[in-house]
Amino acid sequence: GAMTTLGRSCFQGPRRGLGARGARRAGPRPPLPVLFVVLVAAPGTRAAGYQTCPTVQPDMLNVHLLPHTHDDVGWVKTIDQYYDGGWGQFQNELHHGAVKNILDSVISALRAEPSRRFVYVEMAFFSRWWHQQTFTTRQAVWELVHQGRLEFANGGWVMNDEAATHYGAIVDQMTLGLRFLQDTFGDDGRPRVAWHIDPFGHSREQASLFAQMGFDGFFLGRVDYQDKELREKKQEMELVWRGSTSLEPPTADLFTGVLPSVYDPPKNVCWDLLCEVKVLEDHPYSPQNNTKALVDYFLDVATDQFQKYRTNHTVMTTGGDFHYEKADMWFTNLDKLIRLVNAEQANGSRVHVLYSTPACYLWELNKANLTWSLKEDDFFPYADVPHQFWTGYFSSRPALKRYERVSYNFLQVCKQLEALASPAANVGPYGSGDSALLEEAMALLQHHDAITGTSRQLVAEDYARRLAAGWGRCEVLLSNALARLSGSQEAFSICPELNISVCPLSQTSARFQVAIYNPLARKVDRMVRLPVSAGAFLVKDPSGHAVPSDPSPELLFSASVPALGFSIYSVSRVSLQRSNTHTPQPIPQKPGSDVLVIKNEFIRATFDPETGLLIRIHDVEQKLVLPVSQSFFWYTAGTESIMDSQVSGAYIFNPRQVKPFPMSRGAQIRLVKTPLVQEVHQNFSAWCAQVVRLYRGQRHLELEWTVGPIPVGDKWGKEVISRFDTPLDTKGYFYTDSNGREILKRRRNYRQHSKFTSRYPPPTLDTCYTLTLSWPHSPQVHGRLLGDDNRGLTEALVQEDPGLRVRGRHLVLLDVISKASAGHRLLAEEEVLAPQVVLAPGGGAPYHSGAFWGTQFSGLRRELPPSVHLLTLARWGPNTLLLRLEHQFASGEDSGRNLSSPVTLNLQRLFSTFTITRLQETTLAANQPRANASRLQWTPDTGFVHNLTVPPVDLAAITLQPMEIRTFVASILWRQNPRGHREAPSQD
Repeated sequence: GAMTTLGRSCFQGPRRGLGARGARRAGPRPPLPVLFVVLVAAPGTRAAGYQTCPTVQPDMLNVHLLPHTHDDVGWVKTIDQYYDGGWGQFQNELHHGAVKNILDSVISALRAEPSRRFVYVEMAFFSRWWHQQTFTTRQAVWELVHQGRLEFANGGWVMNDEAATHYGAIVDQMTLGLRFLQDTFGDDGRPRVAWHIDPFGHSREQASLFAQMGFDGFFLGRVDYQDKELREKKQEMELVWRGSTSLEPPTADLFTGVLPSVYDPPKNVCWDLLCEVKVLEDHPYSPQNNTKALVDYFLDVATDQFQKYRTNHTVMTTGGDFHYEKADMWFTNLDKLIRLVNAEQANGSRVHVLYSTPACYLWELNKANLTWSLKEDDFFPYADVPHQFWTGYFSSRPALKRYERVSYNFLQVCKQLEALASPAANVGPYGSGDSALLEEAMALLQHHDAITGTSRQLVAEDYARRLAAGWGRCEVLLSNALARLSGSQEAFSICPELNISVCPLSQTSARFQVAIYNPLARKVDRMVRLPVSAGAFLVKDPSGHAVPSDPSPELLFSASVPALGFSIYSVSRVSLQRSNTHTPQPIPQKPGSDVLVIKNEFIRATFDPETGLLIRIHDVEQKLVLPVSQSFFWYTAGTESIMDSQVSGAYIFNPRQVKPFPMSRGAQIRLVKTPLVQEVHQNFSAWCAQVVRLYRGQRHLELEWTVGPIPVGDKWGKEVISRFDTPLDTKGYFYTDSNGREILKRRRNYRQHSKFTSRYPPPTLDTCYTLTLSWPHSPQVHGRLLGDDNRGLTEALVQEDPGLRVRGRHLVLLDVISKASAGHRLLAEEEVLAPQVVLAPGGGAPYHSGAFWGTQFSGLRRELPPSVHLLTLARWGPNTLLLRLEHQFASGEDSGRNLSSPVTLNLQRLFSTFTITRLQETTLAANQPRANASRLQWTPDTGFVHNLTVPPVDLAAITLQPMEIRTFVASILWRQNPRGHREAPSQD
């Protein structure tokens, strides 16, 4: 989705960085070296899915042409505008494409000539087009897919981002797209190759997930320019990527190739409406005949690419953004090119060019039976030219990023209740509801121009609108399910604006109920905060016992919720004498006081009374003390100048100065203490404030910040960060997770030619030995920019109200190394899948005559161990469910509670509302049985690794190794008692 100086330049003038490679060499071409390659299949491989590949010439350089289109599901225009071809605001050729016309045109062109092939990727578009086709057209497409001439690569709903995405959402969107292909085309339509040609950097976890989905290979478009230059020199553009340090090889090993020109065609080989290249004129008497020049150019490019890769096969992508709306333009010229280049073989040329696909190219590489270099880290950060790191998008549109994370949480709640409550969840007293609409909206948000914040404002609003529509359908489902499982028809409502203390029901009612659903497979205790009117309130737990609470302006109480279930608390306004509440009182800090402290039974946080800033954290239980300061700073956004033409924007973080400006020298503070919470309210400026909070029983410090509206009256854009300073001697090393899963070791400012913009890693967990900073939001918290960074968006990142003000949280843990993983992994699980709060006025009618009203429910008969995460529980068919069980600890990372050991589960009589009668294990995306999955084998330079034996499926003994995810389609029988298990489950 991003317009770069490296790519898409066949219609944008000279290329920056690629033009030199596209220029005609001076003097004659060097002869192609003679190759001695043994073309045999690697041990253990089979050719399923590869039988339809074209014939190659073993004694020549084979140039595989890959006709493709890259269709962003929203970027400068919305997904609807891109599909239908609506112009919107953009009367220019770059954004005119209509995906429906592209697919119509491609299918027609493929049927016209049997040698032609094409690659398609985005199922959000293809599925929409497919459902509009006649039976005759569908038959033609089925035949093209069966013949291997229409190949699907990747096959997800979208081509997802790899930095700001959570691994669970990646798995969900890939499952959605791959299931469509499997249901529509069977195994013929199953992609063999993962294809991420436009995401702005690549995570190691993405490679691991793709490997576990059964992909044979992975092709990338964007890698850092320095990395690419070095790989070209060393002939390491193709490698084996080890995606996990915990999973036994080759489980997470994935052959990975870097494409030669991002995903564009060679400069003079571009024949689309968007290209500025002349057609190939081959009439012998035409004065416009350009065959010799073009053939010479093509052979030069092929020879140049050959020098950078290791086999007698190379690849050229022949397509680009929304190409092939008039597919015959491309294919007619490519037909001529293939004929003319291959005709040169009669004159001694050793180059053979052919229509191909990513899978067929991969198959030839596999048959070469070579040993490949091994990569064990990731491809972050990404820069396309010096000092232009694509790290700005880590924090672009933070409100949309938060909305996506909250929506992921709600989608899992919705899918779980849809599975637990039987079909009654879909049709009930509140109408018809389902998870499908939110699932599609969430899949769309994973697109590399959606969650990244790199779309135009109108497109970002369209993404948010789709999420909201999905929420509406899920809220109906949730009400039906809660009524079914509790036995009472209440007027259930969700308060989506609790983050700004708005909830009409709690603020206007003297009496109401609070149902709290826990999507985790273990019990959680959670502080519930609700805005209420002035007065005293009595809170009772599901058993009718009063629980401690704090009142106005927000009612605060601790709730205990069983695994995969809900607890219903009652709240009523009472006289002060009858309440069990404590009114919080601000405590002014006396001048000259030495320290300012908030504490609970585990943590003590100390603040400087002069500056109001945090200065020290003390773990009371373990007697750990760490000096640490935290405050807010801002960078002046880069603008075009004589010294530096790169502007900071939605993609690029390129501030004007190395050191950021402090928000202020200190903060005005206010202290609040009650039996349930202690808080320091810090006011840094008119547009930056923070509450540092410690709840009773909490083992981490919570920092909730509010930033904005960011002033730009001085005509300077600003990028705001939250910075923590400690004396820890880390030698420049630190650790971050990859998409919320495995931890990677990183080194600060290690690139030779970078300034400082590479220091910000993707926004996840940042672990510094014993200090863990959990980032539900990026350390780059907000920004307001006045310029465009020239990557195709052509719009400054200036958000109008309400996007100008953003609220987020950072969570800080202090621990010894042996216990740190247990702390941050379990906390992250509780944050990503936080309990869902649902309100009701109470007094509802029985669900049916004689129904018993229950105030507590669990979908499990026994809790799962803390090392096991229930990643997916969702309806799959009328009597089948999709079940994913995940070991959420890495090998050797927890020695305190032995949480890194393998764990064995008994799924018999585990769930309370249904019984599992049969399990079929599948690959991660659930599109093929695991027992039938057979991936191509590759040999890394560390030695050949044999494929592992698939363990048998025993319902009574499912074993998970560290970091392993096992996926099952479960056949079930519903229990007649819809309320299931009414008491809290036992612990495994």
